[in-house]
Amino acid sequence: MIKAVIVDDEKKAIESLSWELNHCKQDIEVLESFDQPEKALEYLKTNIPDCLFLDIQMPTMDGFQFIRELEIRNFPIVITTAYDEYAIEALKNEAVDYLLKPIDSDDLYETIKKVKKYNSKPMSIDKFEELLLNFKGNRSQEKVTINSDGKLIFIDIDDILFVQSDGNYSTIFLKNNQKKVITKKLKDINAILPKNSFFRTHNSFIVNLNKIKEFLKTERYLIMESNHKIPVARQRKSEFLDKF
Repeated sequence: MIKAVIVDDEKKAIESLSWELNHCKQDIEVLESFDQPEKALEYLKTNIPDCLFLDIQMPTMDGFQFIRELEIRNFPIVITTAYDEYAIEALKNEAVDYLLKPIDSDDLYETIKKVKKYNSKPMSIDKFEELLLNFKGNRSQEKVTINSDGKLIFIDIDDILFVQSDGNYSTIFLKNNQKKVITKKLKDINAILPKNSFFRTHNSFIVNLNKIKEFLKTERYLIMESNHKIPVARQRKSEFLDKF
């Protein structure tokens, strides 16, 4: 079953396309529909459809801008428009097909065949990479996956003591005096690490809360299990103490 998402600022257009999709007997269902592209973008950050039907002319954001804003693009996009002059640009933006409004049932049937063909292709390198990046395992998260310098680095969360930033580079300090230098800013690493176990104490440091040995309140320093001293910024002290 193909799970589709529709984005169109006109509610009647959404209703019409939804009806066509639900009655075309092509094993396709509408997962969600949005008349506000901003909400659709937010939804698509965490939900990956098998196909996206996207209107071009929308008042707050046109379809091509929407495509550029997408964080994940490993699903086929079908452009829906009342103007055929957008067809060439639609294909330039790697849309799998375009449909002219009002949508003809026969055209829709052919488009769905193209969608099925697209989805039946072997998994691309990009799609496989994304699968690895989003992998959490069957149990609670035990590893973190970091994309750096054209490779994926897998690190056991329990091995991480703290992370130190140096501009566009970060050093991950691990158990047994090991460390890894990666080309990522600290804010990017902070977004990857689980919030219940890690805390950004300073503009230049993230610590594993489970690896703290002492907190020197007056000096505002943490002593890690490795005996490294990590500063706690004055403005972050209260938030840090709330973690315990």
